[in-house]
Amino acid sequence: MCCKGGVCCYTISSRVLYILYGRDDFSLSQALESLKREKGIPDTIGANTSVFEAQQLSFSQLMEACSAVPFLSPVRIVVVRGLLGLFEEGQEQGRERRRPLKKAGTGLGEWGQLASYVEKMPPTTTLILVDGGDIKHDNRLLKLLSPLAEVRVFPQPKRSQVSQWIYARVRKEGATISQKAVDLLIELVGCDLWAVSGEVDKLLLFAQGRQISENDVRQVSSFAREITIFGLVDAVLEGQKRQAQVMLWRLLREGVSPSYVLTMLARQLRLIVLAKELEGAEVSGEIKNRAENVPEYSLRKALEQARRYSFDRIKGVFEKLLEADVAMKSGKYDGDLALELLLAEL
Repeated sequence: MCCKGGVCCYTISSRVLYILYGRDDFSLSQALESLKREKGIPDTIGANTSVFEAQQLSFSQLMEACSAVPFLSPVRIVVVRGLLGLFEEGQEQGRERRRPLKKAGTGLGEWGQLASYVEKMPPTTTLILVDGGDIKHDNRLLKLLSPLAEVRVFPQPKRSQVSQWIYARVRKEGATISQKAVDLLIELVGCDLWAVSGEVDKLLLFAQGRQISENDVRQVSSFAREITIFGLVDAVLEGQKRQAQVMLWRLLREGVSPSYVLTMLARQLRLIVLAKELEGAEVSGEIKNRAENVPEYSLRKALEQARRYSFDRIKGVFEKLLEADVAMKSGKYDGDLALELLLAEL
């Protein structure tokens, strides 16, 4: 076994089993695609790749898929998503809540046979287990399979790593970006590389070869609109109708759709409720996990707002948002009018 840069590798000569897991599912996804390209022939890789969700997969089905002969290719690739996560009792994995594998009990159930099958698996098959989330080192299936696999771990990147990633991505495209622009982008978006990647792509197109500036980030990033949304939420909760209307008009002039404004208002109210839960005496693991997925700027602003408003006030605004949403979707009012009435009633 060797460990380099936080990545632990267990290898066997045939390399038929790979395990990729961690909260950085952007890097994990890129590594998976790279592994597919490395193992297969581009023209036939699609026809020789099978992808399964662990919760809908039995051990016999997996054996059948892995035993199949590749078609006009030296290798067949079988990808299983979420298998390790089935043995993380009560964990929040990636973007979905996964149920523990009931039939496994305190052991591995039928999946306890997987290690012995891997040793007999055809050398023409590459089996890849993928899990986006927190997988503990003492995970029963991980401990069983690690000696037979190459294991790659993708932890949530730190701020400094995201900063380096942005610089590298921009340089790769032949452009440059200022330090202030990088700092603001991370402040607004957080350390989710999926979101960061999308924002960087938009900035590269907007800058057209010149250095990306802090002002570019403010103009282009969809996350920058949240700053106005925070102010709008404040105005709404404090009953400052005139100020709220001015902010609403500004958003609508910028081309923001009424449904998006309503969605963002509801999202910020949910963040305020989450922030209030974080201030409670007892905070569950689920609440902590939800908070970790929120961009730093958004969570900090929600914490500030949570201290100023009661649950009753937030609940009252939520009910009005629901009424406005129903009015828009039913065609009772168009979007602009529904929002105007919403502000008038608040």
